[in-house]
Amino acid sequence: MLTRLSIRNIVLIEALDLDFSRGLGVLTGETGAGKSILLDALGLVLGDRADSGLVRAGEDKASVAASFEFSALPPAVAAVLGDADIEIEPGEALVIKRQVKADGGSKASINDQPVGVALLREISASLVELHGQHDDRGLVNARGHRALLDRYARGDVAGVEAAWRAWRLAEDALAQARASIEQASTDRDLLLSFLAELTTLSPEEGEEAELAEARATMQKGERLSGDLGELQHLWAGSDSALASLRGAARRLDRIATEHPLLAEALAALDRAVIEASEAEDRLNRAAEALTHDPAMLDRIETRLFELRAAARKHNCQVDDLPAKARDMRATLDAIEGGEAELGELEARAHESGLHYQALAETLSITRYEASQRLDKAVAAELAPLKLDAARFKTQILRLPEDRWGPGGMDAVEFLIATNPGADFAPLGKIASGGELSRFILALKVALAEEGGAATVIFDEIDRGVGGAVASAIGDRLARLAAGGQLLAVTHSPQVAARGKTHYVIAKSSEGTVTRTSVGLLDQAGRQEEIARMLSGAEVTPEARAQADRLLEGV
Repeated sequence: MLTRLSIRNIVLIEALDLDFSRGLGVLTGETGAGKSILLDALGLVLGDRADSGLVRAGEDKASVAASFEFSALPPAVAAVLGDADIEIEPGEALVIKRQVKADGGSKASINDQPVGVALLREISASLVELHGQHDDRGLVNARGHRALLDRYARGDVAGVEAAWRAWRLAEDALAQARASIEQASTDRDLLLSFLAELTTLSPEEGEEAELAEARATMQKGERLSGDLGELQHLWAGSDSALASLRGAARRLDRIATEHPLLAEALAALDRAVIEASEAEDRLNRAAEALTHDPAMLDRIETRLFELRAAARKHNCQVDDLPAKARDMRATLDAIEGGEAELGELEARAHESGLHYQALAETLSITRYEASQRLDKAVAAELAPLKLDAARFKTQILRLPEDRWGPGGMDAVEFLIATNPGADFAPLGKIASGGELSRFILALKVALAEEGGAATVIFDEIDRGVGGAVASAIGDRLARLAAGGQLLAVTHSPQVAARGKTHYVIAKSSEGTVTRTSVGLLDQAGRQEEIARMLSGAEVTPEARAQADRLLEGV
């Protein structure tokens, strides 16, 4: 609910801090005192257009801050704030601030985090519901009537929504399967041709790298063949370096025992023979590995060309060709088995559609039965509100199939006829401002809706009525406020007397400076203000006595 409203430099208000509580709060004051300024200021934090004309004369900017407190954030508000990455801790107040500059600029924040005005508009409907002479957006807007009737009827809206989503998923899967099979069938001959080519080619993953490495090795062998031949000649034969080392080692072995240095020389020579032998072995192995076979090189290069040409044709890497072949086989298998799968999907979609329609039909019946109860409940409220010649009807129309949705198959709209014999028409098109506010009050009382806005405001709902009608309005406002918070701007003493809290709005002038102030009245102050409302400019003892009777009768 709204717990605090702070206003700075808005028109005639220089500085104002108002605290609000649960239940019915009434705001009274003489005509022209500035009650509309409070609503304009509140409208700023709810996302209304920033008008530089609201800035108090002589000031460069104005600001409004509204604090809301909840046991738990309304789900719609929590969802919007979550999407905007704005975190509100459990038990933490939701504080909306709006600043307007005299040059026309404005900025907004929620708990000191900058936000756009569009976000304020998104959450405003869950925070404050305003009903006034010219601002009846909530219940007048037919887009919300179905949801209101559903809350009243307590039908299985969630079940219908779940069935709708299941039906859509089944229909989407069916459409996707049909499109896939249709496209695949169109390309069937081409797929068969491509698959035959790849099957003949029989590519393997990693084959390209192996072939490229083998080709590079053979090309090195071709380049090094001369050097390798000369080296092998140096190592081969009876007059090679290795043969000479071995001969020297044999001769030295016969005399090595004659002197220690000869033994050491033999050991060194033996090591040289071993190293030379290992060098010869590696040289031979390298020559074998680098053997240049022109025919083999030609076959390798031809294979590489074929693989890479196929990869270019299918716009992929060579290593992806085996996967391409598998995909083609799967697509062809899907074409062959597609009719059976398509039949299953068609059956599933049909069953899902029937399930949705059955639940939606049941919801339609529930709505119709609830509409009959609602029409009677609203009719019972009309006469006490001086609308006894009016009629109310909940219109339920079956939508064409292409407009069915998660909310079912019906369009719902609240209609009224204000005169006997007149045709029914939408709320906002037929009733005057005062009538419309009373219609909305009757509808809200009949609906006794749950899950509405945290704070409801009625602006001069009692305009043009008095006596028993005003008393009936006050009684209904108090009943509505019992479970939450309702604020009423009123000229009626009967309504004012029903308030749990009472604020008086006054205007004062000092020279050329005019100011508007708002004060919370105590019991004595309430008696005096209600007496003023009863008697006019001069408060008489009779008016005070009548005010006492009104307050005692609450």
